[in-house]
Parts: sequence; structure tokens; C-alpha cells
Amino acid sequence: MEQLKPDSDLQDPDIGDSATLSSPMDESSDAASPSQKLTAVQAIGWGVAFAITAAVSATLGTLFSLTVPLPAAIAPQASGQAFSISDLWQKGFRYQITRPVTVLVMGIDRVPDVPVDAPEVLEGRSDTMLLVRIDPGSNSVNVLSVPRDTQISIPGVGLTKVNHANALGGPELAAQVLSHNLNGITIDRYVRVSTDAFRELVDLLGGVEIYVPHRMAYTDQTQQLEIDLDEGWQTLNGDQAEQFARFRNDAYGDVGRVQRQQQLIRALREKIATPAVIPKLPQAIQLIQSYVDTNLSLDEMLALVNFGMNLDREQFRMVMLPGRFSTPDEYIASYWLMDTEGMDKVMHDYFQVGAVNFVDQTRDVYDLRIAVQNASGEAQQGREMANYLHDQGFNNVYLVRDWSDEQQETQIIVQWGDLNAADLLHSKLGVGEVVSASTGDLDSDLTIRIGTDWTDLVPAQSFSSGGSQLR
Repeated sequence: MEQLKPDSDLQDPDIGDSATLSSPMDESSDAASPSQKLTAVQAIGWGVAFAITAAVSATLGTLFSLTVPLPAAIAPQASGQAFSISDLWQKGFRYQITRPVTVLVMGIDRVPDVPVDAPEVLEGRSDTMLLVRIDPGSNSVNVLSVPRDTQISIPGVGLTKVNHANALGGPELAAQVLSHNLNGITIDRYVRVSTDAFRELVDLLGGVEIYVPHRMAYTDQTQQLEIDLDEGWQTLNGDQAEQFARFRNDAYGDVGRVQRQQQLIRALREKIATPAVIPKLPQAIQLIQSYVDTNLSLDEMLALVNFGMNLDREQFRMVMLPGRFSTPDEYIASYWLMDTEGMDKVMHDYFQVGAVNFVDQTRDVYDLRIAVQNASGEAQQGREMANYLHDQGFNNVYLVRDWSDEQQETQIIVQWGDLNAADLLHSKLGVGEVVSASTGDLDSDLTIRIGTDWTDLVPAQSFSSGGSQLR
């Protein structure tokens, strides 16, 4: 198997000359001990710190923070040239990923009556479960969100929810269960993070800016969580961010949580990629040591850091495991039932893993379900957009209720991962951006959230009625 190799001319004798991914979830693989972690962080600064801390927000996107300018007090001065941490890193180690790597990332529910610094704190159920594929060939990171209520079968246990796997058998069982249900995908490494780390990270960053789309207020007795958030843009502290991520008292339940978690991932990426984070690195290092469990070796962490420094924003993609809610007449418990055909396509397109008999039966893009949501602040723009799309030949367009926050740029949200269809639709509109995330209408294949750029380009006009309807 290929290695994660450092530049042969730029090696650190304390790190070693290579970083291997020897075998999937190999228990003999050297995990980073606390003392090793500290040595690595001291050696390469906060790059490694945030490479690992990225797992808290379930993304490697925080590695963009490596490109922010260094404060003048610690930046080397040479002929007035500005240096960044990226510059210093490139002058030091150059560990590289030479093959695709898949990492299982889990945020673990707090275990009652267990101290936050005890190892047992990571033996609970997984509140967040994501599969992250880092591909040096396409220079991309793809993230699959697996709803915690996804129905799976565990030998000796039977049908249960996927979030029980970690509590029943640790990361090894969680990886086996996911691999078995997702077409035998090879899972190379895992990262487990306590949900306490999420709250502390947000507080450490000074809060995170999030748009709360509607009032959220109820008491979750199971999670011992009091949720009380107003609608609108606000800076959420750690406790409030956890409330936002865990709210499920609406029709979307667990899947709504996945959507909000993806919102937080993007918001945290933006927050961490600011110079204001730099003075807070010592606390971030302590956070890592207290809350993160991983079988990534130090060399592998270095390789991930180096990869993240060259990752384009457009090459960071998120998608949710396709499926539907179970009905009360099917099961007493509420499950997310996987759509095997949709799963096959996601695993093929995002993870290059196909079922034995997989055939990509791509639907006609003009028959895809397209939800239109007006966020332009101008009445009737949703209807105008729907009629315009119908005139362009799209046959299955419908309206959803307006998004209450006005936005400038139109978004084409790739709800279930069909990037090719999104690109075609983008070319038809001529405005906006393609957003690879599952934050649109659940019934859609693609969701168009109309911004003011559309109203500027296409003033309100009379298109044919088209037969679109409001849902």
C-alpha cells in the first residue's frame, strides 16, 4: 500500500521519514500519545492543533486557517515581505498524502456522571457521524453526514440506530457497521471527539455567527438540554451553538440536525480562518489533548495539515446519506431508512466505491425535483423563478416558503449530491453559486435559494404560469 511520504530533503528526526496507512482500522497502528501530540504541536505550531481540532466541527476545512497572516510580533521580517504560517510550514516539513484516505469522524454524546476528562467520556453514543474522504488526486475533501437515527443491523443486537455502534463496540464496531452498509468502503482511520469539546471550541473562538431561521424553544429531557434561541442572525456561544445543532423539535427531527450541523461546519470554517484565532492557540492545544481520541499517527496528521493548506473552497463538498423517515406503522422507533439506490450513487460519485452491480442510471436533469425558495426580499421572485425554469424545460419545479434572511448571492443547493445537475442549472441561471451541502428542502434534488443577484439580472417580468405550486 502506498505511503504518506515526507519530502526527503526536509525531514524532522523526531518525526521519522514516512507516515504509513498500513491497513484499514489497524489496531497495531501507532496512535499519537499525549506526549507525542504535544511535541508535534510545539514543533509545527498551531497548524497541527487545528488539523485535529477540525474534527470537532467534523471537517478538515479549518485548515484554511494556515494561510492567515502571522502577527508582526512573531512573523520573521525580511525586506518588508509578509509571511504566513503556511510559508513557515513549507520551509519545514512537507508531508504529503499520496493516495485517497477515508476517516470516520464521530462527535460523542456526553456519558452521564462521567468526568469530562475521563477516557470513558468517549464511550457513549455518537451524536454526529461523518465519513471524510481526502483525495489528493482531485485535491478534494468529501464529507458524508450519516443521520444518527439511520437504521442498521448489528450482529448479536439486531436492528438498531447507527449511533449505538460506538457505545456497543467503540470505533472499530462503528467502522465495521458503516463499511458493511456503505458498499464495503475501506475506512482507514477514525477520530472521536467529545461534544464538550464543541462547546469549548466555540467559546474559545468568541462565538460563531449563525442565522437561526425560526424560534427554537423547548426542553429536551433526554439530552438534559434547555433550548432557547431567537430567530435571526446572532453570535452564538458554545452552549447556544450546541442548542442550535441539537434542536430536533420540528418535522425534520434528526435530519434537521444534520442540516444545522452542516451550517455550523461552514460557519466554524469562516471563524477559524481569521487572524484573531492565533492568540488562542495554547488553549486550543489543551482542548485537543483533553477531548480527542484518534488512531491517526503524528506523521499522518502532518500530511493532513499539508494537504489542507492547498484545498480550494469549491473542493470541500458535503452530502447527506439519502433516505426517508420511517412511519409509525413500520416501526415503533423513529428511523432514517437508507435509500440504497441513492446511497449507491453518493458512494460512487463522492467516494469512488460502487456496488457490485451498480449502474449509474442518471435521471434526466429536466425531471429532477427543484425547490425554489425566495431569499431576495422582493415578493413574487420565487414565482418568477419557477416560471422561468418551466420555460427552460424543467418539469418538476415547486415553491417552498420564503427564506426569512435576505441574501445577495443565489445558491443552488445540491441536496442529495447531484453536482452535474447543479452545474447545468447554474449555467441556465447565469448567476449564483453551487453549494454542495444538504441544507435545502428535503423533498428536492436541488434547491434554488434566490438572492438579489437574480433580481438585479432578471427584473420582475411575466413568464408563463408553468404550473409550479407552493409546498
